[in-house]
Amino acid sequence: MFSRKNDKFDTLIGNNSEFNGTVIVDGTVRIDGRFTGNIKADWVIIGNSADFSGDVNARGVVIGSRMHGNIEASELVEIKPKGMLYGDVKTKKLTVAEGAVFEGRSFIHKDAAEPDNSEE
Repeated sequence: MFSRKNDKFDTLIGNNSEFNGTVIVDGTVRIDGRFTGNIKADWVIIGNSADFSGDVNARGVVIGSRMHGNIEASELVEIKPKGMLYGDVKTKKLTVAEGAVFEGRSFIHKDAAEPDNSEE
């Protein structure tokens, strides 16, 4: 379901697991169980059976189930067809698939390299 060039997960919270706290990982975190807390990682993947409550700071986030919290992602946030995000998003690119739920605010920022033509 989740395609990336590297399918390696540095941290996995499995289907029948429950975790409360803060996770800081230099790599990819995949959540398939219940997680309450905050995550800072390169990539965060919230699997089809996950229930996530907390905030995420990452390069990219993929949501395949339920998430309550805010996301700050430098590159990408993707909400899959069965994904549900209840919270705000700050990112460069936001993708919401047909059938997905997104209740919150989105803040899409430009690249620093892009010229600002607002004063023309």
